[in-house]
This record gives sequence, structure tokens and C-alpha cells, in this order.
Amino acid sequence: MGLLDKLLGRGKKAAGDLTGDSSLRREGVDQEQEGLAEERAEKHEEKAQAARTEAAARKAKRETT
Repeated sequence: MGLLDKLLGRGKKAAGDLTGDSSLRREGVDQEQEGLAEERAEKHEEKAQAARTEAAARKAKRETT
């Protein structure tokens, strides 16, 4: 959902700029930042899962030798 939040946030931010609605712009900025944070969290979770998988494979290899 990170990408969607990022895109929707950008749209709201642009709409707020065009209409002069500062609260809509702020909402857009917040939503965009939320999307970026979610994307960063997903990347870190992917790295963590890869490390867990690698550790399990090493452990399994040690136990079979």
C-alpha cells in the first residue's frame, strides 16, 4: 500500500497547491510520507527475511554434516 499512499498523497498535495487549501496539502504531505515510510519498512522486512532464511539454511547444512 506504500506506493498507493505515496501517489494519492502527491495528488492531494498538488490539489491543495492548486486550490490554495493548506489542510488538503498537509494531508497529502502526511499521506505521502506515510507511503514512503511503509516502503522503507517493507524493504527492511525483506532484508530481515532473507537473513533469517540464510541463517536457517546454514544451520540445516551444519546439522547434516
